Amino acid sequence: MRRLLNLPLLVILMGIATAAMLVPAAYAFAHRDYPVGRAFAYGALIFSILTGMIALATANWQPRDARHSHLKALVGAYLVLPLMLAVPLNEAVRDTSFVNAWFEMLSSFTTTGATVYETPGRLSDSLHLWRALVGWLGGFFILLMGVAVLLPMNLGGMEVLAGRGTPGAGAPQITRIADPSQRVTRFAVQLFPAYAGFTLVLWCGLVLMGEAGFRALCLAMATVSTSGIMPGGNAGVSGSGIPGEILIALFLLPAITRRAYPAGPALGERARSLPYDPELRMAAAIVFVVTGVLFLRHWVGAIENAEGQNLVSFLRVLWGTAFTTLSFLTTTGLPSSQWAAAQLWSGLETHGLILLGLAMIGGGVATTAGGVKLLRVYALFRHGQREMERLIHPHSIGGQGTVARRLRGEGARLAWVFFMLFAVSIAVIVAALTLTGQGFDQSLILAISALSTTGPIASFAGESAVLFSALGTPAKLVLGFAMVLGRVEALALLALLAPEQWRK
Repeated sequence: MRRLLNLPLLVILMGIATAAMLVPAAYAFAHRDYPVGRAFAYGALIFSILTGMIALATANWQPRDARHSHLKALVGAYLVLPLMLAVPLNEAVRDTSFVNAWFEMLSSFTTTGATVYETPGRLSDSLHLWRALVGWLGGFFILLMGVAVLLPMNLGGMEVLAGRGTPGAGAPQITRIADPSQRVTRFAVQLFPAYAGFTLVLWCGLVLMGEAGFRALCLAMATVSTSGIMPGGNAGVSGSGIPGEILIALFLLPAITRRAYPAGPALGERARSLPYDPELRMAAAIVFVVTGVLFLRHWVGAIENAEGQNLVSFLRVLWGTAFTTLSFLTTTGLPSSQWAAAQLWSGLETHGLILLGLAMIGGGVATTAGGVKLLRVYALFRHGQREMERLIHPHSIGGQGTVARRLRGEGARLAWVFFMLFAVSIAVIVAALTLTGQGFDQSLILAISALSTTGPIASFAGESAVLFSALGTPAKLVLGFAMVLGRVEALALLALLAPEQWRK
């Protein structure tokens, strides 16, 4: 184990990616899809040799700054692994380019879920399994890095609790001072059984509710990882219907609050019961308000129709709106089977800006979800609430303890800084996409889709679906950078570029 811990993290990730290639290879051979099976089998063989050579060459390598070396490995993983993962996909799909294969793997590994293969039947089930598996592994990777790497550096949203200049505040001492490699290993052992267990339970539940086995597996991986990667595109739940969506909604809980995983109590703040978790309560409030606004908009349009007086249709549309709102809030992007019915019910189209706003807010910190994060939004909300109280009582003193005061004060300022960085990132990506020939509306949708890691939103936010396959190579490169930036976050990149200034 000690020799394993001495290996660079990126080499270990390359080994895991190589082993993962055997899964679609075995599935393809079992279903007599021999060209695809050979592509992945040969890819696993070639990269196992390459990874072994690199592992031997770096077995005794020791970084000068172990903590920042893991942050570099986090960024390096999104730069190196998609290139590696794209090789067997490029070989299996003979009529594609390597840029398309790289974009597909980068989108999957960052759990964005944007695909350039929108045509039904373009990919075999083996390739769809590979996309879903890469997204599932990418979800666990960012979950692990968020706990083991970003948390001790007060990044990824935890800075609003700890404040500037107090790295790791609120986390146990062993989490702050332990060797980063040992910390990664310890949390991996702690988190992976729960992560895999959630996927297995959801898979079995969806099969029992009538979903096809293969589709249920992809749907379970897409839900737990919030990648939204499905074989049939953005069709969402089909065979299991509303009962399946209710089950999926329960398993979207780990994308809202970090306390759904075993390592949750170690991630800042004192221990709280799940109903009192601020992220969970903020998510519930957002889902309730947005669902009410969207549903009333549809209901007003359908009030004169017979459907508007049907109680069953009433409840179906209400649930479809709530599920879709929760799905886009967690940056999963799986629409409800009743989402299209809600628009047909009223004859109105839902404004895409609402879905874009939900994706921008995102899920919880130290989870698989992307976006600005609920904890940052909660800090801004509490700060605004406190300022309104001071309008009435200018000399009042805010209570609820040191953590709450730090959250409303310095935490809210840091949250606002990140929000501004996120907004500037959107502006820069939109400007870059317009230079590649895209229209403003399309560029805005694509930029938010990539930065919030919510690829499926491109099919729902505009008047018509935005096709990633229609984009040129420059636009795909810009979106690739945006996906990495959205997944790693701007504050982490700033910490990597100026580590000495961050420690001051």
